[in-house]
Amino acid sequence: MSEGKNVDALFLLYVPHNRVASPRPHRDDATTHIRFRAARGDAHNRRLRYAAPRPGLGSGTPRCGRMERPPRLLSSPLWLHGRRCDVCVSGAALTWTAATGRTRIPGRAAGSHCVPVCEIVGVQEAAGRSQKSEPGRWPRVLQKPDKSQQPAFTVSYVGRGRQHRWRCSEVTFHCADWSTCHQWVQTIQEQLSLLTNRPKRLLVYVNPFGGKQRGRQIYEQKVAPVFSRAAISADVIVTERANHARDHLKTEAELKEYDGVVCVGGDGMFSEIVHGLISRTQLDSGVDQDSPEETLVPCSLRIGIIPAGSTDCICYATVGANDPVTSALHIVVGDCQPLDVCSVHHDDALLRYSLSLLGYGFYGDVLTDSEKKRWMGPARYDFSGLKTFLTHHQYEGTVSYLPATGSVGSPRDRMKCRSGCHVCQHNSPLPSVDSLEDETKAVLANGGPRDVWQVVRGKFVAINAASMSCACPRSPKGLSPSAHLSDGTTDLILVRKCSRLDFLRHLLRHTNKDDQFDHPFVEVHRVRRFRFAPRHHDADSELDLRDGGKGLFGQICRDHPACGCAAPRSTWSCDGETLPHTSIQVRVHSKIIQLFARGIEERPAFQDPGVLYAA
Repeated sequence: MSEGKNVDALFLLYVPHNRVASPRPHRDDATTHIRFRAARGDAHNRRLRYAAPRPGLGSGTPRCGRMERPPRLLSSPLWLHGRRCDVCVSGAALTWTAATGRTRIPGRAAGSHCVPVCEIVGVQEAAGRSQKSEPGRWPRVLQKPDKSQQPAFTVSYVGRGRQHRWRCSEVTFHCADWSTCHQWVQTIQEQLSLLTNRPKRLLVYVNPFGGKQRGRQIYEQKVAPVFSRAAISADVIVTERANHARDHLKTEAELKEYDGVVCVGGDGMFSEIVHGLISRTQLDSGVDQDSPEETLVPCSLRIGIIPAGSTDCICYATVGANDPVTSALHIVVGDCQPLDVCSVHHDDALLRYSLSLLGYGFYGDVLTDSEKKRWMGPARYDFSGLKTFLTHHQYEGTVSYLPATGSVGSPRDRMKCRSGCHVCQHNSPLPSVDSLEDETKAVLANGGPRDVWQVVRGKFVAINAASMSCACPRSPKGLSPSAHLSDGTTDLILVRKCSRLDFLRHLLRHTNKDDQFDHPFVEVHRVRRFRFAPRHHDADSELDLRDGGKGLFGQICRDHPACGCAAPRSTWSCDGETLPHTSIQVRVHSKIIQLFARGIEERPAFQDPGVLYAA
């Protein structure tokens, strides 16, 4: 089928079932006004039917959340770069095709181009683009266009670049008169208004201190203009201290007035937002967060994260890039990605919620040491990592875990979590239980005695629990490449006692394509719950954890406990924050929060109409 026929076919497919339109609409005069001919469904013996988008066209197919309403169709010849194009908009897509000659169109060398309506950022009359505005302000309401200018309108839409990056692309169509221009702008705006999943008002927290201290600049120069094009209003709060956003969300924020919460910062800032929102939701629902057996209530508001930190591993795992414009566009189109959350308890007290990495041993020591060197910036992680590697501590304790019975996939199956992941859709948490004994009975009923709590004792160089891949620029694969975002599990990685050279081999596997778990001293389990207890009682080492063993002799005593001193202890690192206790129990809560994301796309989410739709 030729490109011109593709557009004609798309034009016919989206005509309501009780209305038939000619492939070439009649015009009353030289202008582009369109007059449809209503007729019965069998008029002219035409066999037409409405073709809805086919399900299962790929993991990246956008879910637009549209209302059940026949789309309004508008089609007319317009001009692009001085060449005539046949332009059509329907309830699904905006398409334009070069009528004659070879026209260079953004995103394609020549021919037809198709943009899904759910990925259109906004539309405005081109005359409004020349108006000046004050720095730092973006007008939401455009002034009336100058009638002396050539009538035109500009459509902003999502364009895809390399390495999962999105950009805000634009195309400007010129019309024969202003009435046609108004009609096109109004029609596209009406279609956008039917997208019920798009946010209209957001609460934005900006961290001016995180990463390279460019949070405010990133928002003003890259994010706010995108929100303005999409007619999204935002209430911006610049945080002044640590946990400012968390405390404001827990007590003061009027959450009913917003469609989502956005943070501009790193993973630490995102953790603040999550803690504040989850705590507020549990408080409003009467859930006791300090009880490890309580089932958390999912949060209703979606969370957006604009990367402005040092690692931004949350963005890498949910979007595929740490680009502020890409994250802003995911917020604009209203994407939704559920995310699991791990609650970390000590006895009957909640310590923190974990979303990405919970680490003890090597990674806990790196974080503890790097916190003392924040003046070095991101380079502190390299310095502390080298220092911790050369020290090569080993810690003795007991790990107990509850395997993820009946779940699809394993940590070593190389099935990466991508947009529309079937593993996340298939796996579901165990039936709701009220106690640990009931949960054990449920596990026994599903998998038998081999799936009861498993116990591992010994000395460990590192103990990690990855709820997502934890990929970042330094580690493109992450700590657990096959970890999933919302399958109700976490990957428990145990690195047993080994030589310094063997541990280096394990670390190097994070940067290449080899299986990083293919070592005799490394084991990985997909679990729903786990516990850790150090060799001695936790309370005996609280002072030692804070001091860290000062001086050369203190270091020797930590490495050689045969002298009679206490055994060496490490610290738990929870998403970049240290925990005050080493004896903990962890439980995975499935799909507690939702992000403005869709997962990492493997292929274009929308193809040409001739590929997606057929009569």
